[in-house]
Amino acid sequence: MSTYRKIHGRSIQAVTTDPTESVAEGQVWYNTTSDTFKSVVSLEAFSSSSSMGTGRYAAMWAGEGTQNATLSCSGRTGAPALVTNTEEYNGSGWTVGGAVNNAENAAAGFGTQTAAVRAGGYPGSGPTNSNESEEYDGSSWTTGNNINPQRQGHAGAGILTAGVIFGGNDGTILNKTEEYDGTNFSNVNNMNTARENMSGTGTQTAALAAGGANPGPTVKNSTESYNGTNWTTLSNINTARRGLGGFGDASNSVITGGSPYTTATETWDGTSWTTSSATLATARTFFGNCGAGSSTAGVVAGGMIATGVVAITEEYNKSSNVFTAAAFASMGAMGTSRYGHSAAGDKDAAVVVSGRPPGPSPTTNVEEYNGSSWSEVTNVPSGKFYSGNGFGTQTASIFASGFGSPPEGALTTVESYDGTNWTDAPSVNTAKFTSCPAGTQTAGLIAGGNPGTNTSEEWDGSSWTEGNNLTESFNDLTGAGTQTAAIAMGGASPGTFAVTDTELYDGTNWTNGPTMSQGRRRACGAGTQTDALVLAGLIPGPAATTKVEGFDGTSFSTRPSLGTSRYYGYGFSATSGNAYIAGGLTSPGAPNDTSAAEEFTDVTETVNVKTLTQS
Repeated sequence: MSTYRKIHGRSIQAVTTDPTESVAEGQVWYNTTSDTFKSVVSLEAFSSSSSMGTGRYAAMWAGEGTQNATLSCSGRTGAPALVTNTEEYNGSGWTVGGAVNNAENAAAGFGTQTAAVRAGGYPGSGPTNSNESEEYDGSSWTTGNNINPQRQGHAGAGILTAGVIFGGNDGTILNKTEEYDGTNFSNVNNMNTARENMSGTGTQTAALAAGGANPGPTVKNSTESYNGTNWTTLSNINTARRGLGGFGDASNSVITGGSPYTTATETWDGTSWTTSSATLATARTFFGNCGAGSSTAGVVAGGMIATGVVAITEEYNKSSNVFTAAAFASMGAMGTSRYGHSAAGDKDAAVVVSGRPPGPSPTTNVEEYNGSSWSEVTNVPSGKFYSGNGFGTQTASIFASGFGSPPEGALTTVESYDGTNWTDAPSVNTAKFTSCPAGTQTAGLIAGGNPGTNTSEEWDGSSWTEGNNLTESFNDLTGAGTQTAAIAMGGASPGTFAVTDTELYDGTNWTNGPTMSQGRRRACGAGTQTDALVLAGLIPGPAATTKVEGFDGTSFSTRPSLGTSRYYGYGFSATSGNAYIAGGLTSPGAPNDTSAAEEFTDVTETVNVKTLTQS
């Protein structure tokens, strides 16, 4: 009789707990605790990711990019608004790239994040489509040679030095194909079925076209492949559609979404299409005739829903692991609503101190969070607000300076907290509030702040020492990191309501850092100098925002948004994955302080374990 050992060359392992990682798909084990046989199986699923900075549809994609490195550029934010901006995706969020020279929608694209081509499109007015092309080198776009004919709604595949575009509309629906050799476009053999707004994936010598429309809104279900010379008609897709997204290659590909508005997803194995169990969370269309990635790890973003344009990003994974997207979630409301308070700790052990509730005077109320609920603890001896200058842990923290009840103004007072009791600590040298805080109870830092100062001070656990100044004076800023590796983010400066500036500190000097994509002040910071978050804040308008950006040590990119817009809301965390934000004002104008608090959970990946049963 055959046994598992004879078939697979090994026996079934007995374990008391299921493995959490590094398990091959199909591997079987016996769990002695549950008295069951188990295995790991593959699954397909979409998960949400950080939204684009600018929602758009009919954009161009670098289709040969990966799930962790692609771009989307130009497109339309709504009628008739065309945009020139480029956004690059790094697997966590979107960051601003170089602007295209000509704003167009429904252009074709191909290539990678650092070597891409966009060709044709519709410039937004008149009956004439574009015949222009541009190349991207990872930072800027350069005008290239023209396509022939001018067209929109076509698709593309390949790389910068070997690309192909096909189909589209130049006033009539086209079947025309052009190849690109890195310099020039040349006409080659036509497609079998003329169409526009189809999906295009693959390479110049192995491209795949699926779906589309001809004429007008009449959707197609046809599929064709291109081998570098001729087009071949293949099996139809199961759900006819146009404006769909796609990623993969001619042998293994995925299509999703499209019009009529659908969440349906199909996979291609080189022979036929299969309807997938994975569906988009949001039905949408006109991603830009593309997405990016492989048939096991892809991404689509933007597009149109029935009510308008979206910035939504969704990642597709076919894996034996389950991916849970990064997100903010409610951590329950504080007992006292407030804004302009101080905070320390992290999402599992937080403390918020003082701040301003409804009324003219600050509260002395202090609350701690234990991972599930808030509770009041020992009050701070004196209240202050507009501070934000807290750092450390729930049981070992410093709360520096701030703003006292009128007519006190900016303060120099400092309090130390041990998780139970409060102790007066030596005062800072310069009275300030809404500064950049960083560090621990024995090695801290505050820099900048109101009233318009560029001073920084270091705390060694017993006294404050003047450090070198910021390169510019900012108030209403925030920060993250340690005393020897800090980042100051945003704020306001003379003549600028909310800056995008950042500065980096190495323990001695401040230097200018990369800019954020959104100017903001009175925001909340968390994390380290190379893995930081900046949450919420007041943006030009003025308006409170839910938007969050992350810094990876090189550049800022979008992160999942908060559920509640706010500014003067504060939290803290020594790591970005444990960040939280509590309280704040939800909009400018009349007092509208909130008690709501939110915590961040980074993306997680767990093994998809299944119990084996007889049937």
